[in-house]
Amino acid sequence: MISQLIEKIQKTKAPICVGLDPMLSYIPEHIKERAWGEYGETLKGAAEAVWQYNKEIVDHTYDLIPAVKPQIAMYEQFGIEGLIVYKRTVDYCREKGLTVIGDVKRGDIGSTSAAYAAGHLGRVKVGSQTLSGFDTDFITVNPYLGTDGVKPFVDVCREEDKGLFVLVKTSNPSSGEFQDQLIDGRPLYELVAEKVVEWGDLSMDGTYSNVGAVVGATYPEMSRILRKLMPHTYFLVPGYGAQGGTAEDLKFCFNEDGLGAIVNSSRGIIAAYKQEKYAEFGPEHFGEASRQAVADMVADINRVL
Repeated sequence: MISQLIEKIQKTKAPICVGLDPMLSYIPEHIKERAWGEYGETLKGAAEAVWQYNKEIVDHTYDLIPAVKPQIAMYEQFGIEGLIVYKRTVDYCREKGLTVIGDVKRGDIGSTSAAYAAGHLGRVKVGSQTLSGFDTDFITVNPYLGTDGVKPFVDVCREEDKGLFVLVKTSNPSSGEFQDQLIDGRPLYELVAEKVVEWGDLSMDGTYSNVGAVVGATYPEMSRILRKLMPHTYFLVPGYGAQGGTAEDLKFCFNEDGLGAIVNSSRGIIAAYKQEKYAEFGPEHFGEASRQAVADMVADINRVL
């Protein structure tokens, strides 16, 4: 699976993914009013507004990018109706030729992880049928439970040619409360990185492994260390733009071949029309604002690479 993502990155010359993390506050009023008019101010109405919003953003950006990353929490907040739209979004993006990274951050004891892996990446047996659930291409995984919690995901990746991004050094301000703690003189995130390499050896796909790592753009010196520790691990990099990470901060996430990382931007793209820089587009043309934000982000990152 990672080789397919790399091929799309090389084709688009855009090592980025768009985070489809919709909040109702991001969605223009005309879309919400249309959804309320059809379904009322209900969870179904909210989910319909999210769907229309996502679809317009994807329609305006899919030819410029290799991948999207929907954050499942933004859909779960609307209950079953939201999850239906999550699945609808996944399917639509795949129809458009995009790689879909489900940001679900799963990880539990072995049997539970196996069920999560089947639901999000693999298949589940129903009588005589073998069926896919959400059917994303990659998901994010929390490694806190160790190998028991991660290996079921790796097994499905190997069987189904799917991929993972394991949390190693995240971009949020309090990540250091655990991730930076020293164990025998080394920070925990380095030890996690070494386990990611070990797990990744079980699912290689060419030069890189299907088991990648989440490494935040907000800690460039740490990403430099992690790049050396994980030369064959692809990085999913949050933290660019709205969280403060710059293109210069990102360069250590990449290898000398210009590959090795895909950078996520969520509200910086999907809510671009709210920024002063793109205000000329207005709410009615939010999709066009998102397209321009994608083009600007690609140029900014390629300038550094």
